Amino acid sequence: MIAIIDYGMGNLRSVQKAFERMGREAVVTRDPKTILDAGKVVLPGVGAFPDCMRNLEEYGLIDAVKQSIRSGKPFLGICLGLQLLFTESEEFGISKGLDIIKGKVIRFKGPEFKGLKIPHMGWNSLAVKRRPPVMQDIPEGSHVYFVHSFHVVPEDKGVIATTTNYGIDFVSSIWKDNVIAVQFHPEKSQALGLSILKRFGEQKS
Repeated sequence: MIAIIDYGMGNLRSVQKAFERMGREAVVTRDPKTILDAGKVVLPGVGAFPDCMRNLEEYGLIDAVKQSIRSGKPFLGICLGLQLLFTESEEFGISKGLDIIKGKVIRFKGPEFKGLKIPHMGWNSLAVKRRPPVMQDIPEGSHVYFVHSFHVVPEDKGVIATTTNYGIDFVSSIWKDNVIAVQFHPEKSQALGLSILKRFGEQKS
């Protein structure tokens, strides 16, 4: 069973429906025991970083997230769910994250973005640096769907799985041990995105 963490924000139902289309049981929950008992865990999200961290703390979910990752079970972060794994974000001032992945979350800014719309929204391509198991079916240059104004900057470049160009080459997914996290929305990325969710659902707990 796949537990989709409900912290009061995010595209939870669309993620759940995408897994169900792939034949996988997925529940939306904010119960720590259900999360810890699940074979796989997903942290999705849209919204503001500090609000999401506050909700995770308020609902008592931070320990469940960290314990799930420490247990070695497959863990997937989507969009803000990627950013929350990092040490801190500069969104609305400096906000502390879960500190699972050392690094920062910063805004798209600078002369490279002159003439580009922020947020970065729509289809863009992936350059594969390391290929995690969930991306075995993803060809180089595949297009996926993004909606974001901030991007992650990991201290350890070895965790980078893919990059995408939008003014700069930014990190569009990371992979470390049992954790895969993506800046794009696989549930909105048609057949290619669904193949990522299918691979995740097939991973051994």
